Amino acid sequence: MSRSGSHSHQVWFCLIVVVVGVSVEQVNGVWPLPQQLHQSADRFKLSPQLFSFSYGRDSAAQTGCSVLDAAFKRYFSTIFPDFTTGSENVLQYMWSEPQPFVVSVSVKTRGCDGYPDEDSDESYTLSVLESQAALRSVSVWGALRGLESLSQLVYQDDYGTYFINKTEIEDFPRFAFRGLLLDTSRHYLPLHAILKTLDAMAYSKFNVFHWHIVDDPSFPYQSRTFPDLSNEGAFHPFTHIYTQSDVMRVIEHARMRGIRVVPEFDSPGHTQSWGKGQPGLLTPCYKGSVPSGSFGPVDPTVDTTYKFMESLLKEVKFVFPDSYVHLGGDEVSFACWQSNPNVRKFMEKMGFGKDFTKLESFYMESIMNMTAALNKTSIVWQDVFDYHERIPQDTVLEIWKGAKYQAELSRMTQAGHRVLLSAPWYINHISYGQDWRDSYAVRPQNFSGTDEQKKLVIGGEVAMWGEYVDATNLTPRLWPRACAAAERLWSNEEKTLNADLAFPRLEEFRCQLVRRGIRAEPLFIGHCRHEYDGL
Repeated sequence: MSRSGSHSHQVWFCLIVVVVGVSVEQVNGVWPLPQQLHQSADRFKLSPQLFSFSYGRDSAAQTGCSVLDAAFKRYFSTIFPDFTTGSENVLQYMWSEPQPFVVSVSVKTRGCDGYPDEDSDESYTLSVLESQAALRSVSVWGALRGLESLSQLVYQDDYGTYFINKTEIEDFPRFAFRGLLLDTSRHYLPLHAILKTLDAMAYSKFNVFHWHIVDDPSFPYQSRTFPDLSNEGAFHPFTHIYTQSDVMRVIEHARMRGIRVVPEFDSPGHTQSWGKGQPGLLTPCYKGSVPSGSFGPVDPTVDTTYKFMESLLKEVKFVFPDSYVHLGGDEVSFACWQSNPNVRKFMEKMGFGKDFTKLESFYMESIMNMTAALNKTSIVWQDVFDYHERIPQDTVLEIWKGAKYQAELSRMTQAGHRVLLSAPWYINHISYGQDWRDSYAVRPQNFSGTDEQKKLVIGGEVAMWGEYVDATNLTPRLWPRACAAAERLWSNEEKTLNADLAFPRLEEFRCQLVRRGIRAEPLFIGHCRHEYDGL
C-alpha cells in the first residue's frame, strides 16, 4: 500500500472517531413551559432541504392565510439559521440519508385577516413523530404559539446536524392577558427597537403590547386630528415622532405574531407635553392671585377639555383596532388645582368641598363614559379605584404600587372588577445578580378571596419605564428578565415554582434569543454555543 493510501485511511479513521465522539445535546425544553410536555429519547434527524410546512386537509385555513403563510417562512429561518445564512455544513448528512419531514398545521377557524383579542383561543396540541409533526389548534393564534414551541424543540450537534425528539405537547395559557409595557415618551424608541421587542415577545408568548406612547416629557404620537400635539410636544417634530404609517406598521407586525396593541393616553396627570400643542387644555397654576406661568394637570372644569378628549379618543378608536384602551389616571398632583381660583369655584359649585379626589373622579368618570360610548373597554391604573370613583363594571384595573398588592387584589376583585397585576414586574428597576428570580416567585392569585375573585385576575404585565432606557440598552435590560413573568403568566404554577429547576431552561432559552438576534443579557457565568454575532 502506498504511503498516500495509508495516510488517507488514517484521516478517515480519525474523522470517524471524532464523529462518534460528538455528543448530541438534547434540548432542555420549551420556554414558557407547556401545560403538558412529554419527550422521549428517540430523536429524528432534520434536513432543511427536506423540511416543509403544510396545511392539514381538514384545516379551515389554507394557503393564502396571511398570518400562517408568513409564520411558516419566518419559522423556517428560525429553525434553520445556518441554512438561511449559507453556512450549513454539507458533510453533516454523509453517514445517514435524511428523511423528508412535514409539519402539518390544522386550525378549526380561519380568522386569518382579523386581530387577536381578549377572547382569542391560544391553545394547541403538537405531536412530533418520525418524518412528521402535527400541530392542531382552534385559531391561527394558537397555531402561532405551537410553531414557537416547535422551533424551540429543534437543536444541533457539534457538526451542525439538526435534530428533534419525539414529543407530545398539550398547551394553553394560564392567563389571557400577558402584557409588556414600553414607554416611548421619556425616551423616544425608534421603530426598529419596537419591532425587535415584538419579535422577542412572540418568542416568550407575550400577547399584549401596552404602548405607553405619550407622557409629560414628550408627545411623539402624530395625531391626524391634532397635529400640533407632536409638532410642539415631541422631542423633535420630524425625527422623534410616530407617524400614522409607523403606528400601522407596529400594529401589523404585532398582529402577524398574535400580539394585541393597547395604547395608553394617560390623563389628567402626566400631560405636560400635551399642553404645548393644545392651549387651554392644562390648568394654569397660580402663585397667590396671579398665574405663575406653569401648568398642572388637564383642566377638568371647562367644556373644551371634554370636547378635545372626545375627539382624540374617537381618533384612537379609528387608529388602534383593539377593544381596549388605557386611560391612565395615576399620580395626579392636586397642588395646581388647589392654587387655581376657577377650579376652587367649580369645586364649590359641584359640592366637592376641598376633596380633590372627587374632582379627579369627576374627570375620569367622564372619560371612561366616553370610552364606553365608543365600544372600547377602559384600563385604568389603581389610583382610579383607590379614589372610590364610580367605575363602569367592565373597566379593567391595573395594580402598579409595589407594597401591598395582594390586599389590593382582594379589594378590587371583591368589587367585581377584572384586574391586571404589574406591581411586582417593574423590571426597569435593576439590581445586581439574578433578579429574574424575584419575578419568577410572583404568584398572581395568591391573595385572600374566593375562586370567583381569583378568576377576575385576567393576567399581568411587565413594565419597562423609560427614565434610564432608550434603544441602546432596552433589549438587554428587558431580556431574558421579562421571560420570568412570561412563564408565570403562561404556565402551570405548580409545575414552575422552583427557580433552580427553571434556570437551565431559561439559560438555554436566553442562548436561543441571542442566536435569533435578540441581545439578551447573560443570566450568570458561562457561554452560548452560538454567541451574538451582531445581527
